[in-house]
Amino acid sequence: MALQISATNPEHPALLLELPWQLPLERWPEEYLVPLPRGISRHVVRYARAGDEVIAVKELAERPALREYQLLRDLDRLAIPAVDALAVVTGRSDAAGEALEPVLVTRHLGGSQPYRSMFETTLRPATMHRLMDALAVLLVRLHLAGFAWGDCSLSNTLFRRDAGAYAAYLVDAETGELHPRLSDGQRDYDLDLARVNISGELLDLEASGALHPSVDPVDFGAEICARYRSLWQELTRTSVYPAGKYHYIERRIRRLNDLGFDVAEMQIEHASNGDTVTFVPKVVDAGHHQRQLLRLTGLDTEENQARRLLNDLESWMATQDDYAPGDPLGARPEVLAHRWVREVFRPTVRAVPVELRGAMDPAEIYHELLEHRWYLSERAQHDIGLDTAVEDYIVNILPKVRETLQPTAD
Repeated sequence: MALQISATNPEHPALLLELPWQLPLERWPEEYLVPLPRGISRHVVRYARAGDEVIAVKELAERPALREYQLLRDLDRLAIPAVDALAVVTGRSDAAGEALEPVLVTRHLGGSQPYRSMFETTLRPATMHRLMDALAVLLVRLHLAGFAWGDCSLSNTLFRRDAGAYAAYLVDAETGELHPRLSDGQRDYDLDLARVNISGELLDLEASGALHPSVDPVDFGAEICARYRSLWQELTRTSVYPAGKYHYIERRIRRLNDLGFDVAEMQIEHASNGDTVTFVPKVVDAGHHQRQLLRLTGLDTEENQARRLLNDLESWMATQDDYAPGDPLGARPEVLAHRWVREVFRPTVRAVPVELRGAMDPAEIYHELLEHRWYLSERAQHDIGLDTAVEDYIVNILPKVRETLQPTAD
């Protein structure tokens, strides 16, 4: 059977042809590989370079490779945080004509890390709580979209910094199933698997001495369930309000937006006696602030980064002479937002030398600079300005930050 490359982009097959498909992945020469940290996998996985792309290549049987490829494309269509599926390569054979396993090719998620590389230096419990928050949000988003993961674990997740928190991305969709809607039993099954898997992974870390002594692996495994249920309840519960108190509904919607979720539809029913109103929101995937920032500025960021950048944007707009909310003669928010990107965001980020940024993307750099400005201003008891904060950050903070970051190859 001849080599076949099924890809999402017409340019990818030509780039992928340069790779040594006639060799098993575990025997690929170093010249093709990119030295990035890898998580635990039941399959052989390697990072390689294809043109300007850094890709992850995973060997597995043809049927599951094609199935996972399609599932990852479905998750992308649903705007769920997961790695991008680029191609499936089948028809591989070695020099002797012996068949080799097909491979699934995905795009490396820049700035991300598997959990084991994060535990190379013992994480504080507060950081682990943030990881559990990120994983709980990811699982809720998957379930809202009708996706049963079937193998939720730290090993099947990549984590990326997001304005002081973390964003979690699904890596392995091999066991997943997409449905119009999940039953409570399907959700509970996924959640129980997550609890068992996470406790097992933390017990393994404990045995190797990489776990903080105050962390109980079993309790942390149970914590993912508690965090998930709390978030799911807030997103899906039915609320009953006094008639006429419609601002309560607005307050509930704002609270959902603050969690990063949008309300696509809402069902409002008046009681027969007219005393109460029942409100049932239909919550869709997270990304409220992401979409708002993207619409205003064209910047594509993580959710917490977007929230922070929007706050800074709104503060900056309030200082502009042509900012007049509600006045048709004032500048439109989109115009002011693009001016902020051009005059504030980009010059500030570019002031930090590219070679010193490590794995941080521009939005994370800007967040770090805002945090540093706030800290220095609190210490000085007055606003020290962004330029001064950038200078101090480069000299006093960035060298320490770089020691904790793994640089990516893209």
